[in-house]
Amino acid sequence: MSSPDLPLVAPQTAHAAPSAGSHKGTGKKQRVRRLTGRDRVAVILMVAIPTLVVVGLIWLPAIASVLLSFTNWNGVGSLADVKVIGVENYTNVFTNYPPFKPAVEHNLLWLVVMFVVATPLGILFAVLIDKELKGSRFYQTALYLPVVLSLALVGFIWQLMYSRDQGLINAVLGTQIDFYGDPKWNIWAALFATCWKQVGYVMLLYLAGLKGVDASLKEAAQMDGANQVQTFFRIVFPVMRPINIIVLVITVIESLRAFDLVWVINQGRNGLELIATLVTANIVGEASRIGFGSALATIMLVISLVFISIYLWVVMREDER
Repeated sequence: MSSPDLPLVAPQTAHAAPSAGSHKGTGKKQRVRRLTGRDRVAVILMVAIPTLVVVGLIWLPAIASVLLSFTNWNGVGSLADVKVIGVENYTNVFTNYPPFKPAVEHNLLWLVVMFVVATPLGILFAVLIDKELKGSRFYQTALYLPVVLSLALVGFIWQLMYSRDQGLINAVLGTQIDFYGDPKWNIWAALFATCWKQVGYVMLLYLAGLKGVDASLKEAAQMDGANQVQTFFRIVFPVMRPINIIVLVITVIESLRAFDLVWVINQGRNGLELIATLVTANIVGEASRIGFGSALATIMLVISLVFISIYLWVVMREDER
């Protein structure tokens, strides 16, 4: 009985064809493209141009202001004739310059109002808009619109509201108050106009922070019986710590560099003295006391650096986590 025909099997050879993925990791190394001369020039320009701009417009003027604050230079003549007088300018600022004290008080008042009025209102509007109520897009746009305007333009806009003879506020109240000219009113009028602009900026920052808060945290707090106010202050607000630090630093810096609005109103006089306006008045004013004005600018720089250093320290700690 003959055996059944068996299928023929091709014998395996030692050099069998490799699978598709057998060369993974064993192929030739990819050639790294070297930078051409044109690429190197482009990279150098991309680094050098921003660096030169920052050094030329920020670092060199800042260092020059610090150095000139120890001199009596009045802006006339060559720098070779400048006389170094040590800390005399700083001594005069704190002892023999009457506008400095009210300027510091007004800057502190500016800071307090920004924190007590503008920041809480910005947080409130951010929370309300984050709930996506009806018409929230319109309100968000309306509140943010003043942010894109310069403070100088804000001053002109509110002049239409504050004008003693043709202003809307006096027309409605039936009064003739000179809000920009009367020292009893002008600081508060300027602060109100500044808050009108600052509220939208704070709202935008906190609105971005609220979008990044994990919704499960809110749900867990509500399951534990917390109401919306408790959930925000005990859960949401602490989570937005980086935003809180940013708003803190920005508010302090904006309070120190408040200048545009006040200068437009009356050049920082008659109840509107601020440190920034004193710097400008001494450097580009009739007196042209460059050294003295530089001392005032250095004082502003030191105060700003304190809060900027705190901000950078917090940011670096967050990055290390």
